[in-house]
Amino acid sequence: MLMIRLQRVGRIHEPTFRVVLTDSKNGPKSGKYLKNLGWYDTRIKNKVDQIDVEAIKHWTSKGAQLSVTLHNFLISNKVITGKKINALPKKTPIKKDLPAQAGVPADKAAAPVAAPAEATPAPAPAEAPAA
Repeated sequence: MLMIRLQRVGRIHEPTFRVVLTDSKNGPKSGKYLKNLGWYDTRIKNKVDQIDVEAIKHWTSKGAQLSVTLHNFLISNKVITGKKINALPKKTPIKKDLPAQAGVPADKAAAPVAAPAEATPAPAPAEAPAA
């Protein structure tokens, strides 16, 4: 499957990205791509001028998928229409909420867990030998 994604180039602390058409199996740091569709510099104000928007629309009509970051970038710059996609990982549920969802009655799930009467004390730090 073809992907349109950002490929980081540039110096340390000065990120510049290529917008490339590549195979989805190629990693973003591999440097392999089929076609360069433009570039994106985070320090420039007018950010869409350097990207070939017509080529991106052409390749997406042929079946190429946009990466989540590039999809959200193009939506925020009004190049394409749609809703933004959450790029962050989904949060895991809190452990005390798990039994309530697993079919355990709410009164047993809400019961506080009793802590052991004697907690083990933290180990004392070892003293360094005197020199």
